[in-house]
Amino acid sequence: MKLPLVELHLHIEGTLEPELLFELAARNAVTLPWASLAELRAQYDFADLQSFLNLYYRALDVLRERIDFTDLTRAYLARARTAGVRHAELFFDPQAHTSRGVPLVTALAGVRDALDRSVDEWSISTKLIVTFLRDRPPAEALQILQEILAGEVPIDGIGLDSAEVGYPPELFTEVFALARENGLRLVAHAGEEGPPDYVWQALDLLGVERVDHGIRSLEDEVLLDRLVRDRIPLTVCPFSNVRLRVIDTLADHPIVRMLDRGLLACINSDDPAYFGGYIDDNLAAVDAEFGLGPDRLALLARNGIEASFLTNGEKAALTAEVDAWRAAQPAPATAIRSS
Repeated sequence: MKLPLVELHLHIEGTLEPELLFELAARNAVTLPWASLAELRAQYDFADLQSFLNLYYRALDVLRERIDFTDLTRAYLARARTAGVRHAELFFDPQAHTSRGVPLVTALAGVRDALDRSVDEWSISTKLIVTFLRDRPPAEALQILQEILAGEVPIDGIGLDSAEVGYPPELFTEVFALARENGLRLVAHAGEEGPPDYVWQALDLLGVERVDHGIRSLEDEVLLDRLVRDRIPLTVCPFSNVRLRVIDTLADHPIVRMLDRGLLACINSDDPAYFGGYIDDNLAAVDAEFGLGPDRLALLARNGIEASFLTNGEKAALTAEVDAWRAAQPAPATAIRSS
C-alpha cells in the first residue's frame, strides 16, 4: 500500500521529460540544439534559478499543438499515479506559450483535456491553477486572466511564479483582486530566492491562501508566528531547492525545522523532469536523509491534504486513507539492551 499523496506545487511544463521532448520535436519538426538525450541531460547542472529557466523555456518550443499539451499532462498523471498521488493541483504558465505564438486556448484546453479524464484514467482528482510570470508585465497577466475568464476553459485558481528577485508580489495586486472577485483560489511563489517580505506581501497584498516554497520565512520569527497561527500552507520542494542552489545540500534542508516549528509544510516536486525526481522521490530522499519514519511521512501527507483546495469531505476521505497507511506500517524495532 502506497502512502496516499496530494501534490500542490507542480509545474506541468516542468514535467517535460527528455524522451517526450525529443518525441514532440520530431512530431512538430522542431530543430533542437541538442543532438542526443545525453547532450540534453548534460545541461541539467544549474547555477541558479535563471540558468534553469533558460533551459526550461528553450525546451518548451516543442509544445505547439493542443495534443502536445494533452500528452504532456497525461504523462505526468501516469507517473503521479505510480507515486501514490491521489489529488494534484497543477500549475500552468500561459505566458510561456502565448509569448512564442501559441494561442492561449490551444495550450490551456490541451491541459484541460487531460485533467477532465484524470479521475477515470488515473484515479487522480485535479485542479488547474494558472500561474503568471512575475518577470513579465503585470498588465499582460491581467489581460490573459480577463481572456480566460471570458473563455470556456475553466480554471480553479491563479498563482505567481518564475524569477522572484526584483519582482515583488505587490506588482500583481490588481491581477489577484480580479481573480478573487471571480471566485478563484489564490497562491503565489514567495520566500524561495526572495526575502521574507515577499511572503508578507503575498499574504497581505495578494491575499493568497497558500505560499509556494516559503523556506526563507524561517528568517522572520514574527512571520513564522503568523504562518503557524493561521495555518497557512507552505508547499516545499526539496530537490528544487538544492538543484537551484537555494540550499547547498539536502542535509541542509529546513523541512524538519519547519515541522518542528509547527508549520503546515508539505513536500512537492516543482519541476521533476529537471530536478531529479517526482514527489515520491523527494519524500524518499528526505526520509533517508533525516530518518523521518512513518509518523512524519504521514504528517507530511496529511499536511498536503489540509493545504489542498479539496472539500472538507474529500479531505476527510483522503486523511482516512493516510491513517490506514500509517496503521499498516510495522512498529519500530525495539532495541535489545545487553545486560
